[in-house]
Amino acid sequence: MKIGFIGTGNMGQAILRGYLKVWPDRAADIYAYNHHVEKAEALAAELGIKACGSAEELAEKAEMILLAVKPYQFGEVLPQVAEGVKQAGEVADKVIVSIAAGVPMEVIEGFFAEGTKVVRIMPNTPAMVGEGMASVSPNEYTDEASLNVIMELFSAVGKASVVEERLIDAVGAVSGSSPAYVYMFIEALADGAVAEGMKRQQAYEFAAQAVLGSAKMVLETGLHPGELKDQVCSPGGSTIEAVEVLEQEGMRASVIKAMRAAAAKTRSMAKTK
Repeated sequence: MKIGFIGTGNMGQAILRGYLKVWPDRAADIYAYNHHVEKAEALAAELGIKACGSAEELAEKAEMILLAVKPYQFGEVLPQVAEGVKQAGEVADKVIVSIAAGVPMEVIEGFFAEGTKVVRIMPNTPAMVGEGMASVSPNEYTDEASLNVIMELFSAVGKASVVEERLIDAVGAVSGSSPAYVYMFIEALADGAVAEGMKRQQAYEFAAQAVLGSAKMVLETGLHPGELKDQVCSPGGSTIEAVEVLEQEGMRASVIKAMRAAAAKTRSMAKTK
């Protein structure tokens, strides 16, 4: 399938580069457009993909059109994409993919003819290092073949899972925004280690690796996080002492409250479109 990327910023490039790292022989079927045309041309020269001079041109040529632009740019970009799709005269064969938060599927569908395949994706920034997590929410017209291509695309930069669109705000809070919370946690861990005399760069390494390894334990063992926590907490030991302090300070309640706030903000963004 010919895939077009409208927007080649950090996230767009992360997905594009990750896909080509897994399937380098598919570069000739990749199109890219950036409103700074020279950036798309430089990327094309580097990766062997095709640069387009406009969003309309890309939408006309590509079969799958990935919108990797900011939500506020949709009002400008979507009419151009719709015009390109119209010029192609193959509406049923086009797949419109959005990675923008706060832009509901029905808004995107409103720019295209009935029956157009539309898929909302909620990726996260760890995709830049091949460890992303993306939710995939297809509309009723999206066929299995198109969905498989999308799963391939986002699995190339981490993991992908099909999720109903009604849960996308929860996804945004639990994986889209959560890297920020995790970075704060790593920073706090390192600060504590520095207070105990460790050099800061070394403290960051120890803290980050501990978080990485703990996450891997959850994914690979299949055990409940609470059970894994209990395995670290020896009776009368230092870890259970630390856990008690975290409980007293409301760590879990604070995280849940923060997630609910993030989800609520995403919902409010959608209402203002």
